[in-house]
Amino acid sequence: MTGIVNINKPQGRSSHFAVAVIRRITGIKKVGHTGTLDPLATGVLPICIGREATKLSQMIMDGNKGYRATVQLGAETNTQDSEGEVLEQKPFDHVTKEAVLTVLKSFLGEQEQIPPMYSAIKINGQKLYNLARKGIEVERKPRKICIFNIELLHMDLEKGQLELQVDCSKGTYIRTLCSDIGKALGTFAHMTALERNKCGRFTLDSAVTLEKFEELYKQNALEGVLIAPETVLEEIQHENNTVAE
Repeated sequence: MTGIVNINKPQGRSSHFAVAVIRRITGIKKVGHTGTLDPLATGVLPICIGREATKLSQMIMDGNKGYRATVQLGAETNTQDSEGEVLEQKPFDHVTKEAVLTVLKSFLGEQEQIPPMYSAIKINGQKLYNLARKGIEVERKPRKICIFNIELLHMDLEKGQLELQVDCSKGTYIRTLCSDIGKALGTFAHMTALERNKCGRFTLDSAVTLEKFEELYKQNALEGVLIAPETVLEEIQHENNTVAE
């Protein structure tokens, strides 16, 4: 058996956990995910099963992403999300809807983003989050990213909460984007919820839970859920050719 399955990762579980579950269900060792989702996050996590499928993991990882994020204004945390410790607080009662819309628009397009310390990026062979947990902060080089679209879905300025849809290039840290938005608004901010609703050709409406995958596997009914590697490869090549034209 080989193919790519679009898993809806549950909150509170790591991407590696999802891979381990798929290995257990199928008995196949050659299984890998296509880009880490933080335990806090939910949503689209394409998982490659079998040798031929795992060869495509980097190509899938290179695809554009879509996220629905909830932002809390007024507080900065060491992880840039609600799982971290609050470092500093600042009032947000001066923030207006007009200011939010203006600031969001300013983040559109190509730009450089400094990755957070709490990330899986390696510097000198060490993952940043391991250093961060020891209280060590190192200099990180900015990375080029692109925000294609950023939309305000909901706003409660009394509570200081924003809900955003962000469509972006690979390598974009939404936690960092939320933090940067807060600073641009003259306050602080951190991310409290994140749902990935797009990863290349994979979308949330076609994602299945780990429980559903196991049920379909036992019923030998994975047609339509397990996408053949050649199908995904053809779609990626077609999309790349379309962009090039």
